Amino acid sequence: MRIYGETIASRLLLGTAQYPSPAVLQDVIRASGTGLVTVSLRRETADGAGEGFWRTLRETGARILPNTAGCHTVKEAVTTAHMAREVFATDWLKLEVIGHADTLQPDVFALVEAARILTSEGFKVFPYTTDDLVVGERLLDAGCELLMPWGAPIGSGQGLRNPDALRAMRAHFPGVPLVVDAGIGRPSDAAQAMELGMDAVLLNTAVAQAGDPAGMARAMALAVEAGRAGFDADPMDRRDLAVPSTPVLGLAELA
Repeated sequence: MRIYGETIASRLLLGTAQYPSPAVLQDVIRASGTGLVTVSLRRETADGAGEGFWRTLRETGARILPNTAGCHTVKEAVTTAHMAREVFATDWLKLEVIGHADTLQPDVFALVEAARILTSEGFKVFPYTTDDLVVGERLLDAGCELLMPWGAPIGSGQGLRNPDALRAMRAHFPGVPLVVDAGIGRPSDAAQAMELGMDAVLLNTAVAQAGDPAGMARAMALAVEAGRAGFDADPMDRRDLAVPSTPVLGLAELA
């Protein structure tokens, strides 16, 4: 998968929050095979208390994608992005501008505005958005080169609530990388997203809160691989009626 001119080794992307210990987080990253992990600037602090967490991530070798998690306004998101670029020394940024406290649904109006500002300043923006086609077009017009539609509310584990909308996005944006972000709860959800033609999935809670986080990370990696292989193999269309696999012609007629 190529994003912003660079190759990402794995189609499974991981968040880094809510893990019981740094050691478990490292085990999860290695078990998943991911090459890209998101991290909120809020995990780092000015007094250096976050250095242990930062060192844990560096030791895994995974690329860091800073995240404006928790931002609710354009100003807050842009300011956080500037700080993240300084702390993590990267122009890559996962952009979140939250508009609803309960569902954590993106404020798509503020999202587009913030994306336009940040791309003009040289950021490579990964926008967390809804599955709306018009919003997707506005984000691409703002300078984004990929879209990250949600599957369901963050941390809900509901899977893909509107697969038809994701299927429509794939058809409408055939050359744009699409990453399902949020809502994945089980490996079957990840496989379904990939079978729809998504280029990757980004998840966190489903792994972090599993009884065996490393085991779940490995399961998610296999599901992503299987789902993508299924999509590439051009699966059969669904049918309303049964179709016999054994030919009817040539069968003996018994009196």
